[in-house]
Amino acid sequence: MPVASAPVAVVTGASAGVGRAVARRLAERGFDVALLARGRGGLEGAAGEVEAVGRRGLAIPTDVADWDAVDRAASRVELELGPIEVWVNDAMTTVFSALADLTAEEFRRATEVTYLGQVHGTMAALARMRPRDRGRIVNVGSALAFVGLPLQAAYCGAKFAVRGFTESVRAELLHEASRVTVSLVHLPAVNTPQFDWCRSTLDRHPRPVPPVYQPEAAAKAIVAALDGRRVGILGAWNRLIITAAKLAPDVVAHYAARTGVDSQQTDEPVAADRPSDLFAPVDDDADHGARGDFGDQAGGVLDPHFLRALPNTTRALGRSVVDALGSKVDRARLRTRREGNPTWA
Repeated sequence: MPVASAPVAVVTGASAGVGRAVARRLAERGFDVALLARGRGGLEGAAGEVEAVGRRGLAIPTDVADWDAVDRAASRVELELGPIEVWVNDAMTTVFSALADLTAEEFRRATEVTYLGQVHGTMAALARMRPRDRGRIVNVGSALAFVGLPLQAAYCGAKFAVRGFTESVRAELLHEASRVTVSLVHLPAVNTPQFDWCRSTLDRHPRPVPPVYQPEAAAKAIVAALDGRRVGILGAWNRLIITAAKLAPDVVAHYAARTGVDSQQTDEPVAADRPSDLFAPVDDDADHGARGDFGDQAGGVLDPHFLRALPNTTRALGRSVVDALGSKVDRARLRTRREGNPTWA
């Protein structure tokens, strides 16, 4: 039987993927866990895993894009489980698509879930944590909060926004000398079910960009951020890419342009009956768990698939340096033309 009287955590996106793994890890750390997501089947499975380690699991079907629903869920958590000590914002959705093939409605929906979902979760948590002057909030970022990949305009835009939002809220809390903390953990590609059910306009099946990690590795990094650290970054390659994006953004942009389209797709055609979770959950009637279909490649930077691809990666990076230098020369020529002809536009 679950044991009462334990610290309480809330996890959004808890029915599958990283959120599911985070919920299980928090339960193993002694937390009762409230699970917020849309899919009832996945939520029931997640609650079962929490209860299997002796903690209370409270499944609350919630669309994080709906502020009122998130606020109601938070109130229910405090009523049924107790004061919220930890809140992890993980819910996301995306569309694999060139911008020209996206509708405004699709873009808006992906933004509302992936960005505003974290805003709503943070606001609901702070409304309850601030008066008590204690609590831990962890938002989930990505390497794509620093690097814009082709086919991922909606997702990258949302993750860039999450980064700015989190930094601003953290500064407010520091100004108040609050003991509530907000942290941001940037994840690499993770083997989750999203690649089977995210909206896609591509001809080939979406895939995570190597190196790929299992959801449990992501969960470990997220739970570690409960110490209040400002930023956590999972993976050596992820840290390298983020650093490169800061120091040499033109090179990284050209590298993304050269490699980003093919690296996000398998050789398999997209199934005609492919589901989409953008506007409705895919896991209402079935539990898909935390992991996706790329487990044989989810060994991080030491995975043989990733290591074998390093020579091609190095060549692409070298060509990207040349591309970036060429762009710099072109810009210099344009400046020279403008200076020589003030009427030129």
